[in-house]
Amino acid sequence: MAVTAQMVKELREKTGAGMMDCKKALTETNGDMEQAVDFLREKGMAKAAKKADRVAAEGLTHIEIDGNRAAIIEVNCETDFVTKNDQFKQLLSDLGKHVVTNNPADVEEALQQNLLDGSETVGDAITKVISQIGEKISLRRFTVLEKTDNDAFGAYLHMGGTIGVLSLLEGTTDETLAKDIAMHVAAINPRYTTRDEVAEEEVNSEREMLKTQALNEGKPENIVEKMVEGRLGKFFEEIVLLEQSFVKDPDQKVKKYVEDKGASVKAFVRYAVGEGMEKREDNFAEEVMSQIKK
Repeated sequence: MAVTAQMVKELREKTGAGMMDCKKALTETNGDMEQAVDFLREKGMAKAAKKADRVAAEGLTHIEIDGNRAAIIEVNCETDFVTKNDQFKQLLSDLGKHVVTNNPADVEEALQQNLLDGSETVGDAITKVISQIGEKISLRRFTVLEKTDNDAFGAYLHMGGTIGVLSLLEGTTDETLAKDIAMHVAAINPRYTTRDEVAEEEVNSEREMLKTQALNEGKPENIVEKMVEGRLGKFFEEIVLLEQSFVKDPDQKVKKYVEDKGASVKAFVRYAVGEGMEKREDNFAEEVMSQIKK
């Protein structure tokens, strides 16, 4: 498989490795991106494959809380300019209220439901705003959480909603504490709440990766296992919320900080606008550059 400049760029962004190292890794793995990441990590050339997918589409996240139910949604558009439009902001609010009230099973069901005022469907409402603004707009995803009277929601929108986090704490009604946890999640971006949520397959894969890395560093086999378990602890600290140092008090882990206040973290949802989607302008830029080189 031919290794393109775009592939090298993507691998470099994922790993932080040098361009030539990325090109070599892709060549050695016949263009397989995941194998190339593993190749770099085994050779010790990758800083870590922990960089999130590039934020690609524009849009905003929004959080709506109604009693013991809360919803976080992501609505996409084509340009950042549209997110400042009053019609877009109103649509965002309307969609948030609809989702938290109706709790649809998925986006497809939501689009077919009537808005709260019964005037039109969610899909028709979005289409109307598209015709008025002149850009594609879509309800990409949403999550609904429910709590009891003894629990607390935490809502945090970063930069007006480019990142949104909804947290749910049990055993406390302290919304400030719940928001602090949401802010931590926005900043550190954990993938799981507890270690138990991490799939055994992922843990075993990381353990083998760390073992190969240690052996490639020339470490004696009789101490490799101990080293691997130590480094595995660091791996959990990177991806598990309760094992991370709390951003407002780095001397404490999130778990202890919350437990000292008589609470526990039940769940969190973090949306970064456009994560995992390709940016049209990036592809267009590559096409232009290829034409210039010709």
